[in-house]
Amino acid sequence: MNQPALVVDTEVFAAGKTFVRDLVDGQAVESVFLVRDLSRRQKRNGDPFLKLQLGDVTGAVDAVAWDGADALCALCPAGAVVYVSGRFAIERQYGACITVRALREARPDEYDPSDLLAGPSVAYEQMVGDLRALLDTIQHRSLRALLDRFFAPESAVWARWCEAPAAKHYHQAYPHGLLEHSLSVAQAVSAISATFPGIDREVAVAGALLHDIGKIESYACEGGAIELTDAGKLQGEIPLGYYLVRREIEEVPGFPPAVAQALLHIILSHHGLLEHGSPVVPCTREATLVHMLDNLGGRLGSFDRLEKGLSTGEAWSSFDRALSGSAYFPAQAA
Repeated sequence: MNQPALVVDTEVFAAGKTFVRDLVDGQAVESVFLVRDLSRRQKRNGDPFLKLQLGDVTGAVDAVAWDGADALCALCPAGAVVYVSGRFAIERQYGACITVRALREARPDEYDPSDLLAGPSVAYEQMVGDLRALLDTIQHRSLRALLDRFFAPESAVWARWCEAPAAKHYHQAYPHGLLEHSLSVAQAVSAISATFPGIDREVAVAGALLHDIGKIESYACEGGAIELTDAGKLQGEIPLGYYLVRREIEEVPGFPPAVAQALLHIILSHHGLLEHGSPVVPCTREATLVHMLDNLGGRLGSFDRLEKGLSTGEAWSSFDRALSGSAYFPAQAA
């Protein structure tokens, strides 16, 4: 018989933090986690239960509360920090999961936010300074005017863009992740542009900074929980980004049509393949460069995510969908 999931007093729980990466089969769990996702399901008899995804800085784990769904649901919306009591098990049919025995809202003195929320490896202020320095290298008047409409400190878009995540799961899935990812891609584009002839560096850098701009419309991030918006589900981040940039181009007097076409092509093609969501494939040097370095940045970001989930002395990650394989970290094996 399933044990009821209860809302209980503080005294039920022991102090301490158990990280997701350290969970072992059969382990009793009493620890603080961030609720990354929550859905209400039905058992075969029609009674409700809760399916959760719990996480911390080292990774995420599924959890299930078989009973007490009505009482628990209000306590653990996506983004809530909760103290969970239960048992972790790895089952052949269902995989790794915590069966929740009891749950309550965590007190502020029971956890360190840095244990729950990942973040960029570079300080936010440093990234902003690097972005401003890169923008100052753009001499094309219309391109700079366009970029200022997005990234000037007083811009409404800037306030959203600099806080947004770069993804829901695979890379830079945390606040400021979009800034970190877009800046690193643009810096790489700027550095490599002179290596190959025929590349318009300023168009390529502008495209790199703007390639994921649609994510400010397609993702919502509340309290560390990242969700797709209705617009993100119905339209996708590439069309949303295309129309954002196109509307702003139309507000810049005398914006050259050829430059607009080159820039919009970068946004439309940056996923590289039709089956990956791009309506067109890269057909210019600049679009090809941005696509390649965007893909590289995303894959290397996955290594950062996987390394955080390794236990002490563990050198290989588990299979990762983003990499289509496991990742190896030789420094961990030393």
